[in-house]
Amino acid sequence: MKAGSSRRKSYSLLRLLAVLLGLISVTAVGQQTVDHTGHEGHSMEVKPAGMVMNENHTELPRDCAGISRDYAFTIRAGTEYAKQIPGTIFGMSQHELRVEPCSRIEITFNNEDQVRHQWMVHGLPTYLYPGGMFHIEVSGGNSQQGTFIVPGEDRTYLVHCDLAQHMEKGMRGQLVVGQGSGDLWGVPGVSNGFYRSGYLPAYTRWLILFALLLAFTGSLLLFRNR
Repeated sequence: MKAGSSRRKSYSLLRLLAVLLGLISVTAVGQQTVDHTGHEGHSMEVKPAGMVMNENHTELPRDCAGISRDYAFTIRAGTEYAKQIPGTIFGMSQHELRVEPCSRIEITFNNEDQVRHQWMVHGLPTYLYPGGMFHIEVSGGNSQQGTFIVPGEDRTYLVHCDLAQHMEKGMRGQLVVGQGSGDLWGVPGVSNGFYRSGYLPAYTRWLILFALLLAFTGSLLLFRNR
């Protein structure tokens, strides 16, 4: 009896301890703030409809003497824009934008789905855009606007939605500044949907032709010497 009574007391104490630990955890969670680790220095403007990160209206990139031109684009996102592209679920009304170097770009991003979507540019100069990003995020059925300035070099920048599987399912695009630096792979309606490895040199086809010619010549000489 004493052993059973001791076990019941121990069990009761453990239950009480678990309840106390649960209350402490709930209190701690309720008091903690959002963890922005890795986002220090980012300029975020959070609104009920969504968020804009690293907006820039006036600060020029180092290689720009002034604003060359102002652009205003309206990008619509949703399943509606994936219907004409096999293998995709989400899409954008424009998967490619072309602008002049040193231009200022105003993006109005309309989300026509009922899930969150993002319009994010990667590879911008980090001295001006922390993390090299300009980023708009919009909740379902809403719209958000943001502005940024591109550098003066000819370059192609990746545009995509960073939410899980959204890029893989169709929300991938490119921003071509000036002459660009070549099409990115897998941009719906623009480029091939697969990655071409860069480990082979550009003159690979000539090496293959030379090898075939050499093999043919060698075979011909061996045939004649028989």
